[in-house]
Amino acid sequence: MDDTQFDEALIAAAFGVAARRGWQYATVAEAARTAGLPLPRARRRFPGQGAILLRFGQAADAAALDGVSESGTVKDRLFDMLMRRIDVLQAHRAGVLALLRAVPTHPRTALLLALATRRSMQWLLDASGLEPGGVIGRLHRGGLEAVWLWTVRAWSRDESTDLGSTMAALDQALQYAADASRWLPSAPQRSAAPATPEAEVATSNVVVITEPDSGPADKVSDASGTPFPP
Repeated sequence: MDDTQFDEALIAAAFGVAARRGWQYATVAEAARTAGLPLPRARRRFPGQGAILLRFGQAADAAALDGVSESGTVKDRLFDMLMRRIDVLQAHRAGVLALLRAVPTHPRTALLLALATRRSMQWLLDASGLEPGGVIGRLHRGGLEAVWLWTVRAWSRDESTDLGSTMAALDQALQYAADASRWLPSAPQRSAAPATPEAEVATSNVVVITEPDSGPADKVSDASGTPFPP
């Protein structure tokens, strides 16, 4: 089993534990035991529970950035990338929802997810071809963060297999963002997509993750509340 397969197995086990028992029980050791993985290797690969979120976020970002098209509009590219992120969440739906239910009582996790959303949305903006930096760039990122929050909220309520209402909510949110700031249809664009994100694992549970959140409808906050996975 190579490192990628090992990580995927442990992450899947962690979200399985979270779905059954709650996020607080989804420790690295418990996930490794559940998946039948060796604890020493799990310790080397995952310094703490936060590293589970880091690896999961990297997988979500990789899926979003894979095959970014140079054709179409910025809005089209953002739609495709954000839906690929949603697909990653959907694969572990029950566990991700359990994670979000735990966020209000886990400030450190909430902070990590806030940093994750910021970092991930910046990657997606860069990949979309939107180039302005400075204050304008920060406004664009904040707008995309709001779009992501709205989309995750819709996803948390969407029980359909085709995620039709999630896609509709995302399309609507992107259009609102375009209408409000005029940055989606007319911003300067680039053709090159960014390189693969670097892994950033800290030496303890305190890590910066690159991933989004999601949760049940009554636990999902808006842009002014608890942040979501990136």
